[in-house]
Amino acid sequence: MKVNFTETVLRDANQSLIATRMPFSDFEGILETLDKAGYYSLECWGGATFDSCLRYLSEDPWERLRKIKSKVKKTKLQMLLRGQNILGYKHYPDDVVRKFVAHAVKNGMDIFRIFDALNDFRNIEVAVDETLKQGAHAQGCICYTTSPIHNLEKYAAMGKQLEALGVHSICIKDMAGIMGPQEAYDLIKALKSNVKVPVFLHTHSTTGLGPVTYLKAVEAGCDGIDTAISAFSGGTSQPATETLHYAFQQMGYTTGLNDKVLKQINDYFKPIKSKYIASHQLDAFVMGTETDALVYQVPGGMLSNLLAQLKAQNSIDRLEEVLTETPLVRKDLGYPPLVTPMSQMVGVQAVSNVLSGKRYKNVSKEIKSYLRGEYGKAPGEIDPELIRQVLGDEKPITTRFAETLEPEFEKTKKMLGSMARNDEDVLSYIAFPQIAEKFFKEREERESQTISYTIVKKEEV
Repeated sequence: MKVNFTETVLRDANQSLIATRMPFSDFEGILETLDKAGYYSLECWGGATFDSCLRYLSEDPWERLRKIKSKVKKTKLQMLLRGQNILGYKHYPDDVVRKFVAHAVKNGMDIFRIFDALNDFRNIEVAVDETLKQGAHAQGCICYTTSPIHNLEKYAAMGKQLEALGVHSICIKDMAGIMGPQEAYDLIKALKSNVKVPVFLHTHSTTGLGPVTYLKAVEAGCDGIDTAISAFSGGTSQPATETLHYAFQQMGYTTGLNDKVLKQINDYFKPIKSKYIASHQLDAFVMGTETDALVYQVPGGMLSNLLAQLKAQNSIDRLEEVLTETPLVRKDLGYPPLVTPMSQMVGVQAVSNVLSGKRYKNVSKEIKSYLRGEYGKAPGEIDPELIRQVLGDEKPITTRFAETLEPEFEKTKKMLGSMARNDEDVLSYIAFPQIAEKFFKEREERESQTISYTIVKKEEV
């Protein structure tokens, strides 16, 4: 049996350890080598990369994708798509979702791992449908969590729902690394006996369970796993690629990976890791094993964001209080899985509850939207008192929220005019209006400076 490996160093490992601050220039030189390693896919886009490129790195995320595709010729490129949220933090109209998927394929994307933070699959239907229409691989996600309302039967039923949507494969997404080996074995067995499509597992090393969880998952018939090259593995990232490759080969499985190429890749990333340690962008806290996450269920990207929030407010000493408050907020909200955007929303609210000294003294606009039903149906019952406090007599929405939204793409394209050079710019603006507009202006300034510099140099000659 073959175990397929998806390498995460270009997306989730980077996101979990250094809050997605790795510029293209840091990994450009290793792309062609990554292409020779024998990976099933390279996860390199989606998640927080889009936001981070525009907000922090002064990069066009679409250009980043095209550059990666120009160097990675054999290995499939993979992205994480938040269904109706696309890559932002709210729901977008169907025309925007379809346009985004179509342009992602046009720019080089092969596999779309599509999820909804609440496992409300009404919110991934359009993204899955458009992925299929574009001839790309649609991988439907089940966001894994534990709570009084989540069980094996419910997850098996979700697998059947995803298969009915026409997905090519299913991924169980364990964002916080809380899935134990027996849970993995039982869940993979249940899915493999209920669906015919391949089943993949995504987890993190946060709690230290990752490697043994992957082992039992593969024993149960799991078709593929997510790992990170060892320099960027462990902690809140994924288990190490080389370690799992070694273990599964020893057990008689095939991986398709090349040992020598893996070493070249890791040797390349070692000094990059050292650079981030020296600059304090890589915090030692996220590199350790945090078994308390079995209680808090805080995923890696969320943990790095919580650290950043508390540092910014000179309140890092209150991290333990925030981690204790997080599962309480989650319970009040009906036990949503802690995955983007819910992880950020729950985390921000937990920070607010702790620092303000009174729970729900300040309620974010995103939490208000969630309580209105704009993100979909909560997995469990939301605290009625919280609903009354925030919404008053307002009745929550029960239909798919995107159905209430007017088409947005053409209207925005017309409004932007010459500010948007192409449809990709329009999509960037729709996802992050203020950040994208700032990026467009800075791009113009950089190009003007480059032209001026070139003209001066020619005159000197």
